[in-house]
Amino acid sequence: MASATPGDIKAGMKKSIFREYDIRGVVDRDLTPEVVRDIGQAVGSLAAERGETEVIVGRDGRLSSPALCEALKAGIRAAGLDVLDLGTVSTPLLYYATHTLDSSHAGVMVTGSHNPPQYNGLKIVIDKIALHGEVIRDLRRRIETGDLRRGSGRERSGHIRVDYIRRLSGTLQLARPCTVVVDCGNAIAAHTAPPLLRALGCEVIELFCEVDGRFPNHHPDPSIPENLADLQAAVREHRADIGLAFDGDADRLGVVTDAGEIVWPDRVLMPLAEEVLSRHPGAGVVYDIKCSWHLTRLIERLGGQPILWKTGHSLIKAKMRETGALLGGEMTGHFVHADDWFGFDDAFYAAARLLRLLVRHGISSAEFFAAYPTSLNTPELRLDMAEDEPFAFMARLADHANFGSDARIIALDGLRVEFPHGWGLVRASNTTPSLTLRFEADAAAAMADIQDRFRRQLLASRADLALPF
Repeated sequence: MASATPGDIKAGMKKSIFREYDIRGVVDRDLTPEVVRDIGQAVGSLAAERGETEVIVGRDGRLSSPALCEALKAGIRAAGLDVLDLGTVSTPLLYYATHTLDSSHAGVMVTGSHNPPQYNGLKIVIDKIALHGEVIRDLRRRIETGDLRRGSGRERSGHIRVDYIRRLSGTLQLARPCTVVVDCGNAIAAHTAPPLLRALGCEVIELFCEVDGRFPNHHPDPSIPENLADLQAAVREHRADIGLAFDGDADRLGVVTDAGEIVWPDRVLMPLAEEVLSRHPGAGVVYDIKCSWHLTRLIERLGGQPILWKTGHSLIKAKMRETGALLGGEMTGHFVHADDWFGFDDAFYAAARLLRLLVRHGISSAEFFAAYPTSLNTPELRLDMAEDEPFAFMARLADHANFGSDARIIALDGLRVEFPHGWGLVRASNTTPSLTLRFEADAAAAMADIQDRFRRQLLASRADLALPF
């Protein structure tokens, strides 16, 4: 198989699209069909070096995804690898295919995930592992230096949804029916969530389950409270047992109780951790820097190993493989089960595990979650910035920040600052040009004090910031 020469490949591809755990950018500005074709050839070249002869491809329901997927496939075939096209699928199904099909353990998902409609991106799996860090950034080097294979691969179509639903529902059949409102936000989860939940034995009330890449009702990002308002109202109206929401590619889960209360993912992780630890005493649980300190205490109380780690689905999964942990999760709603599932983030599987627990306890979802500790806290707060500003801002902040003598700073990912009665966090997002903040405290006075300390330090770095708290 021949290699391309540097002159064959367009240089100047934007560095900013090669992010920590995926490739992402604005369509037609950052991500053009030409750019995605080159990336496809780079992915195909890397996969070939890892012993693959075929790459599995899927795409979400965004308006730009069909054209970008065609360009991706052309690039993979240009590297001499075959393509198995799954069509429109959610990201967990693409992951599932790389774990269960004999033909390939490499895959690429064309998806903008939870980003606004003008964005799209690529999530890449090789050897059943989601690429992150330098491996992603090295794809750009390959393109710019011409370190690419040449060939002429073939293409075939495949289907995975029926097998996925059959396997998952056969594993996690519910002991009794329950009523679920499912909000797919007009995203690709609509193809899988309703039939899967019915296969589990649920009565399903569908909300925005028509795939529309314009997202006309609300954006498919369950980490933002406003995006869950329709689900909260529908759960109350229909007197449902629980409400479930999925993000744009269905690897993130949002939960609303029968009382209409939003249950943030770090609290959803608590009963999931309790179940895993009851079956695997002493197991590790990996969770990200944005999660409640009540989660740490609960895991310790249950005899497990709490492992605080960096935000990012690929980073969480890598830490799980490194430590042998059986469960992982993060505040954005990614949940990773490695006990009875494959160790990739799967919002459908996490939802099924949660429903099984709820049915087993035989109480309302509001009562179920009331058993787990909480305190005064905020959701994720976002502060938008210019494209290249967040990481530079965080570097300046880390250099001069002074949060007081009682502050304990954890610089694992951004700055998590813990105080006797609460904590705050500020970090640069790896998916959008923004800062992410979160706060938790034992009481309102402590919350006000912590936020005031953060306010002073942030404004000292840039006085014109419009802070979201």
